[in-house]
Amino acid sequence: MTSANQPTSSAPETAADASPVATDNEGGAHAAASAAAVQASASTDGDPGGDAPRDDHDSMGDDSVGDTDGLDDAYRALQGGLDKRALEPVLLDVRGQCSYTNYLLLISGRSDRQVDAICEGVLTAMKANGVRPLGVEGKNSGQWALLDFGDVIVHVFHHPLREHYDLEGLWIDAKRVALEVPEQARISADSAY
Repeated sequence: MTSANQPTSSAPETAADASPVATDNEGGAHAAASAAAVQASASTDGDPGGDAPRDDHDSMGDDSVGDTDGLDDAYRALQGGLDKRALEPVLLDVRGQCSYTNYLLLISGRSDRQVDAICEGVLTAMKANGVRPLGVEGKNSGQWALLDFGDVIVHVFHHPLREHYDLEGLWIDAKRVALEVPEQARISADSAY
């Protein structure tokens, strides 16, 4: 079935939900899909709806699904992390390079307690939008947590551990989605570990 025949979600996602971030719109399909999402949300006056939780995961593996599958969820997860003072966010677009997800969001915390708080912030932000995790690993370890939402996987690291494992280096060929990151979410050279 082609994407034109796919039913639309009853809970459109708004561009306002992604306010702290900007996307890299190098691709006509990406821009067209984003514009369609904005138009759909405008027709409902920006109300994401109170319908039953949506399940975007039924379409995993279906190549006909829209090009931005998971991008709005990645922005929501990022906002949930930034609300808990997450550091150095990086959003990797791994579509076409990976079969199990579309986006990887990497964020850090300065301490084990902050890592746990960031995880809770991400989970709360996603739950508020009807998105439940498929799996959660290491959430209470304070070192490295993995939150699997299907189309987006969030890695929350204690920052020194993030530097050690260097997932950005492992995914060097993945496209980085441009993000507007607040100054307080940056680690200065003076306070580096």
